Amino acid sequence: TVFPSDLPHWIRQISEALSVCLCVQSNIVLLTQAFRKKFVIPDFMSFAAHIDKLYDKAKNMSGGQVADYIPQLAKFSPDLWAVSLCTVDGQRHTVGDTKVPFCLQSCVKPLKYAIAVHDHGTEYVHRFIGKEPSGLRFNKLFLDEDDKPHNPMVNAGAIVCTSLIKVSVHQVSVFQSERESGDRNFAIGYYLKEKKCFPEGTDMTSILDFYFQLCSIEVTCESASVMAATLANGGFCPITGERVLSPESVRNTLSLMHSCGMYDFSGQFAFHVGLPAKSGVAGGILLVVPNVMGIMCWSPPLDKLGNSVRGIQFCQDLVSLFNFHNYDNLRHFAKKLDPRREGGDQRVKSVINLLFAAYTGDVSALRRFALSAVDMEQRDYDSRTALHVAAAEGHVDVVRFLLEACKVNPIPKDRWGNTPLDEATHFGHHEVVTLLQEYHNKYSPAEKHSPSEKATADKDHAANNLDSMLET
Repeated sequence: TVFPSDLPHWIRQISEALSVCLCVQSNIVLLTQAFRKKFVIPDFMSFAAHIDKLYDKAKNMSGGQVADYIPQLAKFSPDLWAVSLCTVDGQRHTVGDTKVPFCLQSCVKPLKYAIAVHDHGTEYVHRFIGKEPSGLRFNKLFLDEDDKPHNPMVNAGAIVCTSLIKVSVHQVSVFQSERESGDRNFAIGYYLKEKKCFPEGTDMTSILDFYFQLCSIEVTCESASVMAATLANGGFCPITGERVLSPESVRNTLSLMHSCGMYDFSGQFAFHVGLPAKSGVAGGILLVVPNVMGIMCWSPPLDKLGNSVRGIQFCQDLVSLFNFHNYDNLRHFAKKLDPRREGGDQRVKSVINLLFAAYTGDVSALRRFALSAVDMEQRDYDSRTALHVAAAEGHVDVVRFLLEACKVNPIPKDRWGNTPLDEATHFGHHEVVTLLQEYHNKYSPAEKHSPSEKATADKDHAANNLDSMLET
């Protein structure tokens, strides 16, 4: 805050104190987590650098067409591309055209469904709307066998869902543009009215106007990422700490986003990305990594199914690099980067457990670690590995397991320059010396890898050695 130079000193001090208080109050969630060192992504700068690389890769993509059936959408440049993320504890990162406003379009569907469930409960909402993927285009005039819209993520379900919401908004230019080109949705509305899909007493034309208004709400990537993060955070806004949605409404919403959120690409997206998401014809993809963060990707060019070309690529690349897929954390699964576990506390605990198992000769524990994709070459503060410890203690079975099954480097050096062979020699463990000498003579160190290359190498390494771990 800039204060006038002639302001009395005591007023200036009070004003400055109030400014600090307001700054702290508006960021209290983030500051609390910072002081506790409890961030969900401890090394956020490194994680953000990875996000920037994924952004740059997708930026180079061409192809797709900007939606033109709504005239206002056709005005956007196909070169616009933005990614914003917000973690559940309020850490934020943006890259690209993240301050350019655009319309939510279908990205609003999960939000209004969540509000409807929050206001009325699951049972009441699903008296009028189903829960199944339709297998049809999102704007088809088609109902399920109970004469209900298939789910809230298709137009028919979203229109009925709108009739359950009491809030009002108004976005004039896009709303008018969409209303004037909304013949299909008017047809759906009259079809729903004929089939008595609305709650009794509903004014269908007013609901359609409200539906168009909700689709026309303008956001930026930055603001929309906070919406996604609120879903990731179980209904609590990560910026204010305020409860916005009930846990029941969030759980339902994420379930339907996972199965129905990406138009006719929903099954493919669930298979390859494995995260709840919702796309819109303005080019947005609202992506949720539960308990971690929310992401909004935005780029107007769409593929034939109506999804952002760059957004789809970014989501797929994100899950290829990080273990965010819903099933990436299954036991014995190949290792990817996990930004949630790169903090100091977790690393120290992992190293301690690994080296203690090597010290006690517990091959069973080491086998569990290896099958759980633990890095078997981790080092302690003296740069000693599990192989150093096992060699010093003379545990030949552990040494053999680490060398044969885990394929660890047989000649790592600690901070004094000692290798495991030096340790075994010093303590007179002759059988271990013989085994290490054999590997020492034929070892050829591989070239160093970047983090993403190391993740791929670890994946191949785990796959190739799983059988030998189980047999050892």
